[in-house]
Amino acid sequence: MDGTEEFAWLRRSDGPSSDRRVGPVVREYRLAKGLKQAAVARDLGITQQFLSQVETGARNLTLDQRQGFARVLGIPAEELGLADRRRGGPVPRETTAAVAASRGRWRVQRQWLNQHRAELGNMAVEWHAGENQVARTALITGGDWLADCPVELGSVRLRLDERPQPAHLTGAESVTAPIRPLRTPDAAFETYSSAVKHLDPPELFESRPSYRYLGGSVAAPEMHFGLAAYFDKIDVSEALADELAAATMDGSVQDAAALRGSLPFRELIGDPFDTARRAIIPAITTLTVRLRRYPAEPSFLLHWRDPHRVATAAGIYDVVPAGEFQPSSVALWDRENDFSLWRNIVREFSEELLGRPEHDGSRSAPIDYARWPLYQQLGAARDQGKLTAFVLGMGLDALTLAATILTVVVIDDDIFDKVFGATVRFNEEGKVVAVGDGSVADGIPFTASAVDRLLDREPLAAPGAACLALAWKHRNSLIS
Repeated sequence: MDGTEEFAWLRRSDGPSSDRRVGPVVREYRLAKGLKQAAVARDLGITQQFLSQVETGARNLTLDQRQGFARVLGIPAEELGLADRRRGGPVPRETTAAVAASRGRWRVQRQWLNQHRAELGNMAVEWHAGENQVARTALITGGDWLADCPVELGSVRLRLDERPQPAHLTGAESVTAPIRPLRTPDAAFETYSSAVKHLDPPELFESRPSYRYLGGSVAAPEMHFGLAAYFDKIDVSEALADELAAATMDGSVQDAAALRGSLPFRELIGDPFDTARRAIIPAITTLTVRLRRYPAEPSFLLHWRDPHRVATAAGIYDVVPAGEFQPSSVALWDRENDFSLWRNIVREFSEELLGRPEHDGSRSAPIDYARWPLYQQLGAARDQGKLTAFVLGMGLDALTLAATILTVVVIDDDIFDKVFGATVRFNEEGKVVAVGDGSVADGIPFTASAVDRLLDREPLAAPGAACLALAWKHRNSLIS
């Protein structure tokens, strides 16, 4: 069969080969949505037997029927041979049936991953049961990664080494091939990030320089960093999450013990805290606590992370702000200028609470923090004791093994009203949520019942859960 004949199945509906290829895609999308055959058949106006035959490739589909599957199951048109995603025309010749099916399965898998991150995180914690776990969360920590009590942010010394730092594992290893979809009929995407970029790109997705953790601890208190790229993190962390999702999405695996031998990339990682084996590139997650006027309880801010906008911790709640620990641009001068936990936190406050544009490297000079009004306001509040900032430690999300520096910022009510009274409900990464119909800035009450509900019953990102759990544990010292 030459290339023309193999491509022809994408343009006609009368050949049996087309539906042998489409059937698995239909089945994968149905399973990803958790739908029974009977329900899908009813919505399509066909019998369950007909649908079963479609999924096994024994039944041909008309153009109208393909359009119906695309509508009911949300299958991209090009996966059913209807159109090219980018141009609306015929599917490119190089996108063969095998490529389309591979990409369809991958999209389904990633969709399912984003719908079940909380459950998968709990399963990953069981897998890493030998590691230290922050109680009631899916965050694991190294032996000295957590402080015994909150550490004042300004007392943590940071050191930066800009020399190249090799990593033994990058995510391009052969064991990750099953979770990297086909780019061409003969080759998979080289990295997981390249697959995300081309097949399922969120609105915020670019590989910026990032600070790579090399050693030290909050307890010291000194931490050492080098340089890496954000996609170095995605290529390992999201691949690990996808591997676990692929192994469990059919529902046949219910516990971590049954996964032994089926997660080769996770097994290859070895010691998750080994800074030489892979690039550990931390984010900074901040629990923002507002000290309300008596008798109101303190409150904290909560965020819903939209899977269409972000590539990590998508489809779940998190405390806010949270962002990668990285320079504000690719410029050399920003590496040193932005190498500060506090400066990164303030930039995230600006973006996620006030809705201001992200610092994207479009400037020809470093950020002048000393003259930035928001930075001045928050700095003055720190000097006056009306804002306090602490580091609780660092940990790894068990699902992705992505690192996060855990911090808490406590703000007096008058300062909060003045600076963040106009907190936006929607930002570039999702939506800030609050209790009832009140202002977004009112947040969630920092009470035992609210903390228990989030930790025990809601899908909450592991770093946010750890910030909340540890802050509640240390609430007397934080709030006094």
